[in-house]
Amino acid sequence: MSTELTASKTERRAEELDALDAILPFGRRDQIAALLTDDDAATLKHLASEGMGDNTLRALASDLGYLEAWCQLATSGPLPWPAPESLLLKFVAHHFWDPARRAEDPSHGMPVEVEAGLRAQLLLRANGPHAPETVRRRLTSWSILSRWRGLRGAFDGPSLKSALRLAVRASARPRQCKSKKAVTGAILAKLLDACAGERLVDLRDRALLLTAFASGGRRRSEVSALRVEDITDEGTVLADPSMPDSPPLPCLAIHLGRTKTTTSDDDERVILIGRPVTALKRWLEEAGINDGPVFRRIDQWGNIDRRALTPQSVNLILKSRCKQAGLDPTLFSAHGLRSGYLIEAANRGIPLPEAMQQSLHKSVTQAARYYNDAERKLGRAARLVT
Repeated sequence: MSTELTASKTERRAEELDALDAILPFGRRDQIAALLTDDDAATLKHLASEGMGDNTLRALASDLGYLEAWCQLATSGPLPWPAPESLLLKFVAHHFWDPARRAEDPSHGMPVEVEAGLRAQLLLRANGPHAPETVRRRLTSWSILSRWRGLRGAFDGPSLKSALRLAVRASARPRQCKSKKAVTGAILAKLLDACAGERLVDLRDRALLLTAFASGGRRRSEVSALRVEDITDEGTVLADPSMPDSPPLPCLAIHLGRTKTTTSDDDERVILIGRPVTALKRWLEEAGINDGPVFRRIDQWGNIDRRALTPQSVNLILKSRCKQAGLDPTLFSAHGLRSGYLIEAANRGIPLPEAMQQSLHKSVTQAARYYNDAERKLGRAARLVT
C-alpha cells in the first residue's frame, strides 16, 4: 500500500511540474523544479492563473528555488511560512558582508558549508558579497509569495530595513552593469556589417538587431516574445515631418502588451520607421512567416523552427555578432541595446521625454543616468581646462 501511495505521489508531482514547465526559468527547469515543494508549485500555478507575467513568474520561481535551497543548508529545515524576523536577518547577514573582515574572520558572512552547498547546486557562482539588487529582489519575491499565501512576514519591519541599509554600506560592492558596454549607433553599425549576407540567419539577425535597437532598446524577453500578430502596418511617414517634400518611409507599430514595467491593462506600443521596417518585412517574407513568433531558431541546414527564440538566444546572437565584428563579446549583452539606444538619443540631442516614449522607461531617474553621462561629455563643464 505504501508503494502505491508513493507511486501516486510521484505521478502527481510529475503532473505538477509538467504544468509549471512554461513558468520555470529557461535552461534551469529541472534544477529549480527539484527544489520546489508541492506547496510552492501550487502557489506558482495560482499566480499563473491570476495572469501574472511570464518573466515575473520565472523570477519568482528562480528566487523561490534559491530560498528553499539556502534555508535547507542554513537551518537544516524547509523554508518556513511566514518567515520569522530572525531568518530574514540571517539571510541578510549571509549575503552582505565585508570582504576585508572575512579575510580576518572566516565565520563572517555566509558559512563555508552553506556556500559550498549552493555552489554544488549551481545556485551560486559569483565570489564576494551579493549585489544589493539581487538580495532586495529575492526578499521582495519572498514577501510577494508570503502575501499570496495569505501570510505576513517581518519584511516591513524596522530591524530588516536597518540591517539592509547597514549591510549594503558595509559590503561596499560596486554597481555591476548588465552590459559593460552599450551598443550605440557606431557599435550597431559594426554588428550589422557582421550580418550583411543574404542567408536566412543574416536576414533574421539584421532584423532582430535593428528592431530591438530602433524600437527603444527592447529587452531580450520582449524581442523573443514578439509575434506577427503584434505588428501593425502604419503606411508611410515623411523622413522629415517639417519638410513636405522629404521622401516617404515605411512605418510599423509594435504592440508590446505586458512588459516588465506594465500591467495587463496597459496597451503599450512603439513605432518603427524606415530601415528597421524594411529589414523586418524582408525577414518575414523570405522566411515565410505569416503568424506566430517573429524571431525563430534556424538550424545549421537553414531550417526555420516554429518555436520562438528564447531570451538567452537573443543574448547569444548579439554576442556572436560582436565576435564576428571583432569586438570582445564579454563586454556586451542584449541589455546594451537598451542602454545604447538612450545614449545614442542623448548624443543626437533628442529630448529625454521623447526618447522615453520609445524606450518606455517608467523611471526618469533610471533613463536620465545614460543622458547625464552623454551630456557631460558633450557639455562645457568638463572642458574648463583642456
